[in-house]
Amino acid sequence: MVIGRSRDKHSGAVAGSTVAVTGAARGIGLAIARRLVDEGARVAIGDVDADAAREAATSLSTDGGTVRGYALDVTDDPSFQSFLDAAATDLGPIDVLVNNAGVMRVGPFDTEPARASEAMVSVNLLGVIRGVRLAAPAMRARGAGQIVTVASAASRLAPPGESTYAATKHGVLGYLTGVREELRGSGVTLSVVMPTVVDTELAAGTSSGSVRTLAPAEVADAVVSTVGRRRFQTWVPAYVGPLVAFSGVLPQPVRDRLMRVMVPDQVSTLKGSTVRADYERRATED
Repeated sequence: MVIGRSRDKHSGAVAGSTVAVTGAARGIGLAIARRLVDEGARVAIGDVDADAAREAATSLSTDGGTVRGYALDVTDDPSFQSFLDAAATDLGPIDVLVNNAGVMRVGPFDTEPARASEAMVSVNLLGVIRGVRLAAPAMRARGAGQIVTVASAASRLAPPGESTYAATKHGVLGYLTGVREELRGSGVTLSVVMPTVVDTELAAGTSSGSVRTLAPAEVADAVVSTVGRRRFQTWVPAYVGPLVAFSGVLPQPVRDRLMRVMVPDQVSTLKGSTVRADYERRATED
């Protein structure tokens, strides 16, 4: 089986729908967009790199109108609203929003630049809040829609060296949990996909600990399989969720020992490495 091409009974919900994906010019977002196109969706690719978004759309488009690329800064209300408006005008009312944009700085908490902390909160947490706040009302007015957020296993775990990143993902899960209840009965579904370490520039140089590193296409598969379902949380790989839940009932000392086995210490992993320097400067400090 080729990863990214598998189909299941839920993928039919994607065909003919309009899906907007943030941070989709590369990495996981591009893999999601590709998978959506394969399933027959009309796809709006949004990215802070507008040229890359348009290039990605051109590379994925099969008939000149299925995929469009747009400038999108998820930290800015007018930019996000313009993205949603343009996508709806060009492709039709948005059936699904995929909140995917994210940035990560890895290293000791006490050497983290303030600008890096602020960038992670602005993109990872406030970007998701902004997307839900701007997209959900129109969906609620139509009585249908879904917002799928690509979060992280760090929504429930906190690897050393990723403390601020984990804090933003914990915040995403908490926010979506509350808003989900506010939208109950409205026809709008909120879903969160939580992968472990994925082979992308964002995770370059980091350790995946006790699990293998995922391919972006595997996360894309999970996102597409989530569309049309009312399931709130999806873990990738699936077995991690039950393990995390089980660890939560253990006494703290036992849980600590288990987590040290399962969760990588990224401070130790990257000590003395410069492999992430260019990415982190561009993503969290420029």
